[in-house]
Amino acid sequence: MGSARELIMILGMSVQSSDKPLSRKQRLQEKQRRQLAVVDTVDKAEAKVRKAEVELAGAVAEAVQVFGDEQSASEGLDMPVATIRRFLDMVRDEPAGAGEVAEAEAVASP
Repeated sequence: MGSARELIMILGMSVQSSDKPLSRKQRLQEKQRRQLAVVDTVDKAEAKVRKAEVELAGAVAEAVQVFGDEQSASEGLDMPVATIRRFLDMVRDEPAGAGEVAEAEAVASP
């Protein structure tokens, strides 16, 4: 996420001498700088969330293997079967985790 240094830099950019108001161009540039900083922060947070979801999906796929099927994993993890399936689909769509999902689905199929 944005560091304190970035925040100080952004805030510092908005501080102007009080004897002269900002021009329209300067106000627009400042607004755009703030918007870009926020977009960057959101992009970084989304990347972290995606990484965490992929990690969780892998763990859920492993749980399905360990518990034997989706229903047992659902009960053991206290997680709805629909959520388990969503995570299994996520792992299936990830190229690196394709092998784990195939194994989990083989075990989960009655």
